Amino acid sequence: MTSFLETSSGILSVMNSVRTGSWGAVPARPVPLISATNVPDFKPAPNQGGNIELYELENQALDPCGYVLAAMRARAPWAGRTLLDLGCGSGYWLAGYADEAAEVIGVEPDPRLLPLAADRDSRVRVLQGSAEHLPLPARSVDVVHARFAYFFPPGCDAGLAEVMRVLRPGGTLVVIGNDVQAGDFAELLRAAAGALKPAGGAETDAWWAARGADHATVRSSWRFSSRADFEAVLRMEFPLQVAEPWLAARPGALGLSYSYSLHSIDKPDGLLRARSRVPAP
Repeated sequence: MTSFLETSSGILSVMNSVRTGSWGAVPARPVPLISATNVPDFKPAPNQGGNIELYELENQALDPCGYVLAAMRARAPWAGRTLLDLGCGSGYWLAGYADEAAEVIGVEPDPRLLPLAADRDSRVRVLQGSAEHLPLPARSVDVVHARFAYFFPPGCDAGLAEVMRVLRPGGTLVVIGNDVQAGDFAELLRAAAGALKPAGGAETDAWWAARGADHATVRSSWRFSSRADFEAVLRMEFPLQVAEPWLAARPGALGLSYSYSLHSIDKPDGLLRARSRVPAP
């Protein structure tokens, strides 16, 4: 999620990468752009598209022990399979997925972020599209990841139907959002109630439960290498009247506790399902 004042050497390094297109080892590849009218479900995220360099720092700091990634992998392994990162943003996670998957596809609607994602890794195919308008054939992917992207009700059924269209039978959608009950980040979300969409909570949980999805909570954290970076990202994510008192009360903090919510749902595979809910005889 995500306002920014202070500059550090870390931030400058990332900003230089953004400006020169030096995210990956190969030059940025052109991504065909389509009219925004063809992706009407796209709502620009102010934290990512508006503060690209800070969002990169946030990605570097989140989940330092890899608990979220491990939970996603355990629920829907992608080794040797085709993985779609839906709403891939600037492509931070794409290279890691490509180390394991047979094929990785990133789909992103924001034209500001597409060239950065395309420059992450030459093994990855990056396309412009959205949750409701995926530029992929039916039954073409095995696993879909959506990190803080689109699937926060109401109004998500069209995107879920589109994901089910492109998933192969037995494939799985895994959606990452915020747990709004536990941890420092949830405390900040509650303090900012009314000013931010929490990207999670009771309405989201009920929406997924009504569609037969699984739900898990993963306790993790943010960990920054510098106080300046931490302060900058927190001010980006939260109104200053929320971020400033929290920071002032914790002058030595370089991070916070963060609880994630994982919703996942399988596409049925005829008589065989990806995860049987019926005990073996």
